[in-house]
Amino acid sequence: MPKRVLTGTIVSDKTDKTVVVRVERRVKHPLYGKIIKRSKKYHAHDEGNVFKEGETVRIEETRPISKLKSWTVLGRVDTHATPETTEETPAKKTRAKKADAEAEVAEVAGAETAEA
Repeated sequence: MPKRVLTGTIVSDKTDKTVVVRVERRVKHPLYGKIIKRSKKYHAHDEGNVFKEGETVRIEETRPISKLKSWTVLGRVDTHATPETTEETPAKKTRAKKADAEAEVAEVAGAETAEA
């Protein structure tokens, strides 16, 4: 059976080798249809006490380690990573298209005057 992997934010790192991770999920209200947030806290094992409060981490389900702990921390999720593909902003794309169009018009106009 595959192990579940969840992503959440550490809300407490006060205990030794344990962090408390809050995992949020979005659900649709059964009657009104509004999307609402539901959260649950999981106690996860952190062997080296390396993770601190406020970090976003991935946790994996494992065998029971203690009364409350049955999850281990896999690692950090880099929430401030820059995108790998560097795409131009829409304004730059528009300016580039306009410049290409103007150059093409000028080229066509130059060709017409040369023929005449």
